[in-house]
Amino acid sequence: MRSKDAATNPRGIPYAPFVDKVEDYVSSRAEVDGTMRSFQEMISKYQFMEVNTQRRAAGLKEKVPDIQKTLEMVQFLSSRKPGSEPIQTTFELNDTLYAKASIPPTDEVYLWLGANVMLSYPIAEAETLLHSKLSTAQQSLENCEEDLDFLREQITTLEVATARLYNWEVTMKRKEKAENGEDDAPGDQKRRLPNG
Repeated sequence: MRSKDAATNPRGIPYAPFVDKVEDYVSSRAEVDGTMRSFQEMISKYQFMEVNTQRRAAGLKEKVPDIQKTLEMVQFLSSRKPGSEPIQTTFELNDTLYAKASIPPTDEVYLWLGANVMLSYPIAEAETLLHSKLSTAQQSLENCEEDLDFLREQITTLEVATARLYNWEVTMKRKEKAENGEDDAPGDQKRRLPNG
């Protein structure tokens, strides 16, 4: 049922198959179990992707404000004139540890790049880098939220398809029983007869 050119969202997540008519998807009851397993497997994969995307979005939601705060500080340092008085400030070393500092006008800043790496940048270059990082993080967050909506939609589509397939199978079983006369078992006759 899958083609090599299956439709995907912009980040390559495939669309779930939409089952409008079960007869177009399975031709006999023998195919139902395999198709059900396939749908359940796809639901599990979508749920796995959903959890990973939620984690990535949570990390980005923490990262964006940090980048914004750093960018604002770099812009503030950029606005200071040479020869200005040093700024007296308190800065955070750790969650519970702060230090006092005197910051003279400067033309360079040090930025944490991650993995315990810090580099010195000219202020203009740092501002450009931070603008780039901020827009990339915001776009990634937007993509994550879009993907989460898409994944929820695909999970719902597969759950509906599973329900349709199950209902189709139940209907087919009833038809087969009716054709084979299994509904007219002796016990059933006794229950149907009034005063009997």
